Amino acid sequence: MEQTVDRRRGLYGFEMLEPDERRVDDLDKRKTYDIKQMWQRSHEIVNLALRGFKYAEIAGLLGIHLQTVTNTLNSTLGAQKLSELRGLEDGEAQVIAEKIKVLTERALGVYHKILDSDTTDPDLQKKTADTVVLELSGLRVPTRIQSHSVSTVLTKAELEEFKERGIKAARASGLIVDVEPVKGGNGDDETNTEESSE
Repeated sequence: MEQTVDRRRGLYGFEMLEPDERRVDDLDKRKTYDIKQMWQRSHEIVNLALRGFKYAEIAGLLGIHLQTVTNTLNSTLGAQKLSELRGLEDGEAQVIAEKIKVLTERALGVYHKILDSDTTDPDLQKKTADTVVLELSGLRVPTRIQSHSVSTVLTKAELEEFKERGIKAARASGLIVDVEPVKGGNGDDETNTEESSE
């Protein structure tokens, strides 16, 4: 004898061979979601991702699980929203670039008038030419210097090793001159400089 299993349509239209145990008939036992809160959190995740935060940083900032961030950003809606917002940013950047282009053309016209005019003060012409050469041509020396510093703790032996290596390298390049005291005829110490060749 064959046992038959009742087939029925599930929630999404697929045929199911057994009852759907995921649905709870008792309203008190059902898990509830605050849709507004979830929607707001999705927007926050997308906005933070748009600003360049990494997935783990977003999860830490919002106090949620990393997988939630990943699911939101990799979902169709999350990816579409991120794409739309990036498109808006690109559009704004293009508008600003066009404005800068128009202003640059106008500024160059003013510079041409000043430089081509015979009645303009020579000092003003020189300042204008300097501005054009330095600012607009990109020949200005960088005024911002970026530096990084590193600190460490060294033992006395490591410091001595660094000193010895430095002295050895300086002697090899001729930067260090050895100075030896020489006794003079009157008993005073005189210094005699001799370059050492190692």
